[in-house]
Amino acid sequence: MPMLSNLDLIRRVSLFSMLTPLQAEALAGTVSKKRFKRGEILVAQGKMSNALYIVLAGRTRVVMTDRQGREVILATLKSGDYVGEMSLIDNEPHSATVIADQQVDVLVLGRDSFLRCLGENMAMSFAVMHGLVQRLRRADQKISSLALMGVYGRVAMVLMDSAVMEDNDMLMIRDKVSRQDIAKMVGASREMVSRVMKDFEEQGFIQLLEGGMVRVHERRVRPR
Repeated sequence: MPMLSNLDLIRRVSLFSMLTPLQAEALAGTVSKKRFKRGEILVAQGKMSNALYIVLAGRTRVVMTDRQGREVILATLKSGDYVGEMSLIDNEPHSATVIADQQVDVLVLGRDSFLRCLGENMAMSFAVMHGLVQRLRRADQKISSLALMGVYGRVAMVLMDSAVMEDNDMLMIRDKVSRQDIAKMVGASREMVSRVMKDFEEQGFIQLLEGGMVRVHERRVRPR
C-alpha cells in the first residue's frame, strides 16, 4: 500500500466522504493503520474490540460458529467495507468473527471517535444506518434462501452475488472461492456443492477458467 497520510486515506473511504474538511482533519488524528496477515482475526465472535475497522485493501470473511464448531460464512468484506459498528452502537459483543482471507490493511477508529463523528455529522449517521439496513436486507435474503430454496438455487445465488460485470459485459468471479467456502455459505456439504457445480458447468451456467476464476452466464438453471 502506498505511504499515504491518515487524512488521504480517510478521504478515500466513502463512509467519511460527507465529513467537512475540519472534521476529516480532526478524525485523521484519531485513526491508526493496521495490517493483518492471512488467517488472522480482526474481530472475534462473543468478544468486544471497541473499534471500527475499515478495509483499505485485501479481503476478509465474516463467519459465525455454533457450539459444535460448525461454521457458516455470512459475507465477505473488501476495500471500502467496514465492520464493528454494531458492537459500537449497542455496546454488545461481536455477533460474528471476521478473518483475513489474505493480507488485509485497515483503518482503525476507536469507539469514542466513532460516536463523536455520528453525533457531529448527521450525513455520516445516515450512511451508517443505511449500511445497517442493507446488512439486514442481505440477512433476510439469506434466511429466505435457506428456508425456501434448494441447494441448486442457493449455490446459484452465491455465484451471481460473487460475480462482477467485466468491460466485455461478461460476469466473472476473479477471487477464487473454494467448494468448502460455498458449502459454508449455503448450508450444504462440500460434496453436494461439488455435484451442483459440475451440473452447472454441464448446463453452461458457469465456465471454470485457469487460476480458479469462474465465468458466470446469465441463464436459467434447470430446477432440482
